[in-house]
Formats: sequence, structure tokens, C-alpha cells
Amino acid sequence: MARKSANSSAAAPFRRRITALRRACSRAKVDALLVTDPTDVGYLTGFLGGDSYLILTPSGKPVLISDNRYEEDLQAFGSIVSIRMRAGSILAEVGATLADSGLFSGRGKTRLGIQGEHMTLAQHVALRSAMSERKLPVSAVTTTKGLVSDLRAKKDDSEVALIRKAVRIQQQALEATLEIVEPGLSEFEICAELEYQMKSRGSTEPAFHPIVGAKANSSRPHYEPAKTKTANKNVLLIDWGATWKGYRSDMTRTFAIGAWPAKMAEVYDIVLEAHQAAAAALKPGSLCKSIDAVAREVITNAGYGDKFGHGLGHGLGMHVHEEPRLSKLAGDQRLEPGHVVTIEPGIYLPGIGGVRIEDDYLITNTGARNLCTLPKTRQWSTL
Repeated sequence: MARKSANSSAAAPFRRRITALRRACSRAKVDALLVTDPTDVGYLTGFLGGDSYLILTPSGKPVLISDNRYEEDLQAFGSIVSIRMRAGSILAEVGATLADSGLFSGRGKTRLGIQGEHMTLAQHVALRSAMSERKLPVSAVTTTKGLVSDLRAKKDDSEVALIRKAVRIQQQALEATLEIVEPGLSEFEICAELEYQMKSRGSTEPAFHPIVGAKANSSRPHYEPAKTKTANKNVLLIDWGATWKGYRSDMTRTFAIGAWPAKMAEVYDIVLEAHQAAAAALKPGSLCKSIDAVAREVITNAGYGDKFGHGLGHGLGMHVHEEPRLSKLAGDQRLEPGHVVTIEPGIYLPGIGGVRIEDDYLITNTGARNLCTLPKTRQWSTL
């Protein structure tokens, strides 16, 4: 569904993003940019309907190319973009729009950027064909990478508010779901209840397929829920997220039914310590790999270093995995104010069970703020 902006103040964040993207294009020596990634179109305009492209020119309103399925929805976005409805293929309409824009009428060489990380080879060929038909220079097409995703990495206040709302939805949904959790309930049933509770609170879709792992299945980090049933003195791992107006949240909690098995209680306390240590280290300017190292050191010193195989966390926004990455493979990437990242250390013991504890953190000018409020104590996590 499209997100409607009622007034100019609602449109202001999108105008700022368009201005910032024009500056990024200028630095990349690109005169115009064809935005084909639907998430990026949504970020720049607020329109989340999909199946639409955006053409950013050096001045004036960007042109949003869509079709009559969205004609009524798009009326709310006229203050941000010029809207153009296509009758044929979308790339044929791109060619016509570029011809009408006059971009290529000057003597200088105009460069049209495309999103190399998103556009397929077939789309590239179709674009060149559409430009040739309009006698536009196909040599003007140049590949770009990261022009929009680099902007998306740092969230403004309006984006943080949307992520907070998604977090509230997912937390309330989990609390409602936990009321029905008892021995003998299957992973499928818990997952279905959780998705229902999120949807009933306004989540347009789960942020990702929820992970609900009972018993030893909790040791599989990206497990798909199945028919395994919960049981007393066994763990239950739930990794879930909500979506609010295009923005996503992501949390993990690990529970024990009835009582904690001794080994899992030990592991839980180690993972919680690693989470808290890494969260305390979050601040602008820190190397992303150094935050990962803080948590990894706690787990390694406890003797479980080889049981923590994934990165510590990732950026969060309109995608559930964005930049930056908190990983030993992050190179020289550093945290900046406006980044929203997850902290999610885990220990996984095949055939026994696993523990992961995850929250979402906003990097501020001086440190970090946890956007999540659910407890993380082992006492709270005992059902």
C-alpha cells in the first residue's frame, strides 16, 4: 500500500533526500539517475506501491513513472514528484520521458546513471533499446552503485519514529503470543499466532519470515518453523520483526519452558553478557568490526568461540539487512550518528539448543540508544 503525505511538512523529509541524492550524483559525475529499486523509490518519495521507476534530473521535480493501478494512490504525491502513467512497457516510457526532458539536447555529454546493484542485464538492454528508438545516446548510460543505499544507511528523525513504531508492534505481538505458549504447541502454531498478532496491530507484513525454533532446532540460526512441539525444560528461540510504513524491526528472544536446562542457562548468561558488552561499546566513530570483537571475546573466553559463527549485527531500515554490518569482515567501516543496528550474539550447540538475544540500537552523537524495551533477563525468559 502507498503511504500518503497529507501536507508539505510530511513531504519535507523526501525533498531533503532528493536534494541529498542530487549532491551525491554530482559527486559521482552523474547528471541524471534512473532509480529502479522499489525500496529506493519509496525512500525518496514515500510511495511504496512498487512497479514504478523514478528519474532524477538536475533540477525540478523527479519524474515517477507508474501505471493506472496506482493512479488514485499517486494523487497524494504530486507535491514531491511529477507523475507519468505508462501505457506500454516501463522502460519504453523511460525512453520517452528522457526524450521529453531535453537532458540530451545540450552540447555537453550528459551522463545517465543506472543502479548497477539492482538493474538486471535484460533491463539494461531494454533501456538501451528504448533510448535508441528515441535517438538518445546509449553511450550516456553509466553504472552507479550505492548512491541511494548510502543515504539510507543514516536514518533521519522521521525514519527512527517509524522503526520505533515497528518495534512497539512486534513487542506487543510477542507479549500476546507468549500468553498461549505451553508445552505441546508446535512451531507452526506459535509462528501463525505471532504473525496474526503483528498484523492485527498494523504491521503490513512480517519484516522477514519469523524464526521459531523449539528444542534442539534453536541451534539453527536461520531455521524454518515446522511441526516440532515445545516441551518442558526445553528452549524456544523466536526471531521476529514487524513492518510499519515500509520500515522494519528485528528482535530475538530465547525462552525456556518451565525451567532452564543447566547447559542452556549457562549459555544464556554468556550471550546476555556479550550482548550487553557490545551494546555498551556502541558509539559514533567506532569500527564496526571492533564492536563485533567485543561480543566475540566474551563468548570466546567462555569457551564457545566456535559456536558463534555469524556476524554480531547489521543495519536496519526499509530492509531488514542494510549497511552498516557489525562483523569481523566489516573492514574499516565505522558507526555514524543515525545508523540503526542490531546487536545479536548467539551460541549454538547442535543437537542440544541455541541462544540468541537481539535488540535494535540507534547510534547517537554521543553513544547509542536501545529502541527495544522488552526485558532480557533469564528470569523474564522463563515461561
